[in-house]
Amino acid sequence: MKVVCVGGGPAGLYFSILMKLRDGGHDVTVYERDPAGSTYGWGVTYWGSLLDKLRAGDPVSARAVEDASVRWSDGVAHVRGSTTRHHGDEGFGIGRHRLLELLADRAADLGVRVVYGHEAEPGDLADEAAGAGLVVAADGVRSALRGRWADHFGTEVTVGRNPYLWLGTTKAFDAFTFSFVESAHGWIWCYAYRFGPEAGTVVVECAPETWRGLGLDRATEAEGLALLGDLFSDVLDGHPLTGGGSAGSGPARWLTFRTLTNRTWHRGNVVLLGDAAHTTHYSIGAGTSLALEDALALTAALHSAPAGAAARTPDPAALDAALTRYESVRRAELLSVQSAARYSARWYEDLPRYVRLPPEQMFALLGQRHSPLLPYVPPQLYYRLDHAAGRLESLRRLKRWLGPRLAGSLHARNSR
Repeated sequence: MKVVCVGGGPAGLYFSILMKLRDGGHDVTVYERDPAGSTYGWGVTYWGSLLDKLRAGDPVSARAVEDASVRWSDGVAHVRGSTTRHHGDEGFGIGRHRLLELLADRAADLGVRVVYGHEAEPGDLADEAAGAGLVVAADGVRSALRGRWADHFGTEVTVGRNPYLWLGTTKAFDAFTFSFVESAHGWIWCYAYRFGPEAGTVVVECAPETWRGLGLDRATEAEGLALLGDLFSDVLDGHPLTGGGSAGSGPARWLTFRTLTNRTWHRGNVVLLGDAAHTTHYSIGAGTSLALEDALALTAALHSAPAGAAARTPDPAALDAALTRYESVRRAELLSVQSAARYSARWYEDLPRYVRLPPEQMFALLGQRHSPLLPYVPPQLYYRLDHAAGRLESLRRLKRWLGPRLAGSLHARNSR
């Protein structure tokens, strides 16, 4: 089958690898609009469970990704001059540039054609869809391919409240680090982690009022980096922050998070993958993992019986069955992750509710920010219940049962 992937990010490249591994006869081309070696962002995170899935999909690229990753197992929170450290699950970080390089090399070794600097126009996209058995829209949250049939896909975007900024640094953090700083205009915080021996990612976030009060809405990138470097000097230990601009004289690339959903994920022989299909708030660190899991699920759906015929011939009925199966499986798997992401984003937007707690209690509730029950229970009461639930199975079961029901009830009431 002829397969065209629009977008050379992790989702598109990994899907191309999996398709060639399943059947070397597939004619697979990946079109990437940016030049080779250029990418945005610094590092991405993932957890050990993803490695297990990658090993099952392609042991060769999984081993290369693992070897190029750094690890941590502790979380550290800095707030009001206090530091709290907790031991947790092992996490991994890898540079986005390095991840794409590894996947592109593996794809090329398997015979995938990767075309860089290909900015597809709407007419080009229609031609590609007509000439291929399968067209994969893996071109991100602002997918041009999805946008061509926006009414069909039923795309909805909800814009978050808080501005945020991705930055790099030469500090290699020894733990996943949170820092909460009270400025004259309100709280500002960052999440930071290492992704290489001398490289770290720092994601800064704050309320809009704080952003404007500090002048970050008007500052050049260089001015903003200097201010943020001073605010987070305690965790940076003298290491500089790096922005996305080349000279620093232009504005910084502050964003507000776009939560994207689609009513359907496929149209004829066109299917959405990764951020083109769905997004989850960056504060749970799952975006890249979910995109790679999409690729695994789509490949499995195309090659499974009885829909397996879709991977061999462009039969419309077989292809539709496979794409429907892929969408159904992934929607079900994403439910809990998307819920966790919504409540995680809300926790940070409600930061004043938690930041005055004793540091160890605040950090404990930071770890519980995915809970649908937490926004509706006084924080100190929730902390005591959660602390007790760690020892009593009956309370654990009560919390699991009550949380979704209370959240659902309040959501229904607010929707009337």
